[in-house]
Amino acid sequence: MAASSFVNPADLDSVGSQPAAKALARRAKQRRQILVMIGVSYLIDAGVLLLYAHAGSIPLMIAPAYAASGLTLVIFSILLSEFGFNERFKDHYLVAPQATVCMLIALAFTYIAPEVGGMFLCTLFIVFSFSSLRSTPAQTMAIWTAMTIGLAGLFLLTDKPVSMPHGGHLERFATLLVFVLTIGRCMFLGMFSSSLKQSLYQSGLKLKEAYKRIEELAELDELTGSYNRRCIMRMLDEEITRAGRNGTPCSIALIDLDWFKRINDGFGHPTGDEVLRTFAITMFANIRGIDRFGRYGGEEFLLVLPDMSTENAVRTLDRLRAIIADLDWSAFSPNMSVTISAGVSTLKPEETPDTFLARADCALYDAKARGRNRIASA
Repeated sequence: MAASSFVNPADLDSVGSQPAAKALARRAKQRRQILVMIGVSYLIDAGVLLLYAHAGSIPLMIAPAYAASGLTLVIFSILLSEFGFNERFKDHYLVAPQATVCMLIALAFTYIAPEVGGMFLCTLFIVFSFSSLRSTPAQTMAIWTAMTIGLAGLFLLTDKPVSMPHGGHLERFATLLVFVLTIGRCMFLGMFSSSLKQSLYQSGLKLKEAYKRIEELAELDELTGSYNRRCIMRMLDEEITRAGRNGTPCSIALIDLDWFKRINDGFGHPTGDEVLRTFAITMFANIRGIDRFGRYGGEEFLLVLPDMSTENAVRTLDRLRAIIADLDWSAFSPNMSVTISAGVSTLKPEETPDTFLARADCALYDAKARGRNRIASA
């Protein structure tokens, strides 16, 4: 039975409802491997019983009967697994039911062959240790209660002389094997528990990284890597609140790529996408760490400038405008040039985000009306 402890830590991850066919096949294969090892363990224990039988401690039939009991459990469990019965439960390996049956087999054979009852009782440590790794607290208490009742019945309601043979040399050798195998299995369970904790810890780290990546993707514009509209608008609200609370200035700029439709029509949308990406990267490389830059829509972007007055905001945007205009855009296509226009506005007392943005939009419209490639302030 003790081979129940050969569970792989990677196999103990519950997948939830309706797992994929590949996951079902993988779990079925793992269950077969585990059950085969349980069967091998019963055969090994039966071999120890044969040593006791050869020494004259017990009847010869005890060993095959014990092996047959364990193998019957294994075969029945394999049939349930192959027909998908295990998948109806959260515990896909049915550890608690298997541990319960193994415990009953051990108690039954302790009663049948009390001369080597110590060997069967040693397996209870393995049964309980294994079941506690997977069972819920309620299941663990139920198994412990059942084991306590079984042991109480064995020791208090019967006069069976439960013992461990150690008279002859062969008996002492067989008893040595019992203790060596029991201690070895307990050590394996300890290593398994440690491995399981490490595996769960690593899985937790990967899960946190995945969640972080999902959150980043939910906030970023897929094409340019800048914040998307929902995120940049939330950041604008936060900066407006902070500026009102601290009494500090806050400016914004609505930025538009000049004649971007002509770029798409003349050079193709893939080139247009590369222009947007290059523009966004250049902006990120030339703004402060506290500034917030996001795609407002299409080729229009919003730059939030905390703690910046109108004059400084205009100078900053004019510097960015010159940087964009001076880039070697001909790398994308000969004779290509890209410029930007921007409308700047600075927050007024008690101003709402809508009016704040509306004033920046009016300034942007004014910059484009005056010929583009320029900055205007509200």
